[in-house]
Amino acid sequence: MTKFVFVTGGVVSSIGKGIAAASLGRLLKSRDYSVSILKLDPYINVDPGTMSPFQHGEVFVTEDGAETDLDLGHYERFTDTSMSRLNSVTQGSIYQAVLNKERRGDYKGGTVQVIPHITNEIQSRIKRVAQNTHSDVIITEIGGTVGDIESQPFLEAIRRFRKEAGRNNVLYLHVTLIPWIPSAGELKTKPTQHSVKELRSIGIQPDILVCRCDRALQPGIKEKISEFCDIPVESVITAKDASSIYEVPLMLEREGLAQQALELLKLETRQPDLSHWQTLVERMNAPKKQIEVALVGKYIRLSDAYLSVIEALRHAAIALEIEVNLRWVSAEDLEVNGAELYLKDVSGIVVPGGFGIRGVDGKVIAIEYARTQKIPFLGLCLGMQCSIIDWARNIARLERANSAEFERETPNPVINLLPEQEDVVDLGGTMRLGLYPCRLSPDTLAFSLYQQEVVYERHRHRYEFNNAYRNHFVETGYRISGTSPDGRLVEIIEYPEHPFFIATQFHPEFRSRPNHPHPLFQGFVSAAIEMKKGALSTNLGEVNFEVQHSETTEEEPLTADVS
Repeated sequence: MTKFVFVTGGVVSSIGKGIAAASLGRLLKSRDYSVSILKLDPYINVDPGTMSPFQHGEVFVTEDGAETDLDLGHYERFTDTSMSRLNSVTQGSIYQAVLNKERRGDYKGGTVQVIPHITNEIQSRIKRVAQNTHSDVIITEIGGTVGDIESQPFLEAIRRFRKEAGRNNVLYLHVTLIPWIPSAGELKTKPTQHSVKELRSIGIQPDILVCRCDRALQPGIKEKISEFCDIPVESVITAKDASSIYEVPLMLEREGLAQQALELLKLETRQPDLSHWQTLVERMNAPKKQIEVALVGKYIRLSDAYLSVIEALRHAAIALEIEVNLRWVSAEDLEVNGAELYLKDVSGIVVPGGFGIRGVDGKVIAIEYARTQKIPFLGLCLGMQCSIIDWARNIARLERANSAEFERETPNPVINLLPEQEDVVDLGGTMRLGLYPCRLSPDTLAFSLYQQEVVYERHRHRYEFNNAYRNHFVETGYRISGTSPDGRLVEIIEYPEHPFFIATQFHPEFRSRPNHPHPLFQGFVSAAIEMKKGALSTNLGEVNFEVQHSETTEEEPLTADVS
């Protein structure tokens, strides 16, 4: 029978419930238990697809095209298991489903209420993941903080869940804060006591406490928490601040988190195999060299807006035993002050995705600088579209070339809507979303990195390269190295007369993993290393872009068929 773990948070928001859930997933998978993790978010939006990155960070896209919370990216990266739209549930989607049932008459004229209709719908979403994945353990993270009004239906739903599933099949894990008060010179447990009291007032007694703190909890502190929160002392887990999120599973393993979970859920105790994870953490903490890479974006005030890009760069750096230092560059600053001031001396330039016209010209300026100065360049989604605009304006000499998204009346819409998108009005969920195949041309940089003729990547965009300009671009020196299998949609472009210049319409960062980095990111970082050495040549054949594939025993390959 499937076991269920519910992860709640107390005292403050952004306490790390997602990392705690993902870390427990990693520890269970290291013991050969299958795991799936879902997020229950209390906001009324149907999904994060229309939310500003400044408010909510990046939108993570699953293979089946769901726009989800960024925590699903952590779940995938830690467990090396692909999630689906079933793994992301918002309060908005719950209410929408219940109201649709009411309109159809499913409730036979009865009054529709939070209890039992909303809570039953929440429980059905959790059960649906278990039924579809057949996982040994389902870990469910409850968004928000205990005490929030909007979280109450979710907490009531998981309270009722144990009664139906059985005590030995449900575990409540509460992530809380133990603050250090400098003036008192001690750690304070009172906030945690109040947080647990709040949970108990609605009928949930935590089985395990994961205590966030900036220093180790002494035995006396653990005993105090145990006594006042009515939890065995061995179930009080220290979660000390770490230099990297990838250290957290190892820290929690040493604290005995997985062992406690197995005992409470009456699961067989198995020896973990964390050797690969230990190796990647050791490599991350002992880099042999450093490089600096510029990330040119429009949401740089919140680094979470580019979370998967940052992690993909980190994965490549771990594989190559280096450290990538990011130089955050505002695309709008480039529009005012030019590229030289911000991009001088970097070893590589990444232009990630985004929406809207703000900062687009700055991204185009950054791409022109990377192209002319022979700096390794990687463009992602809007980054590819901006590289096409740069080429159209500066090489192809197409007057006022632009994307139709930004200038409806441009005489040269090198980026345009697909015909089937012309009449779309709604923004949410109407883009090209999810996993699509891409066929690579031989004798291209893309093919040399993937070593595969057909690859599968995740998309999140509405506008595409305008095929009316395809011949003109090829004639002026651009290379279209990847397309949809029917050749209709341009997926990858590159510039052969450049050491490393490649851009994709898709988001390769979503498929990168710490134990097997994405080949495009690893190739880019390899080129940036060569750039720092001063060894890059404009002749692609003189540069070794061999991708080192990390040994892995995890479940699925990065591409359709990795040899």
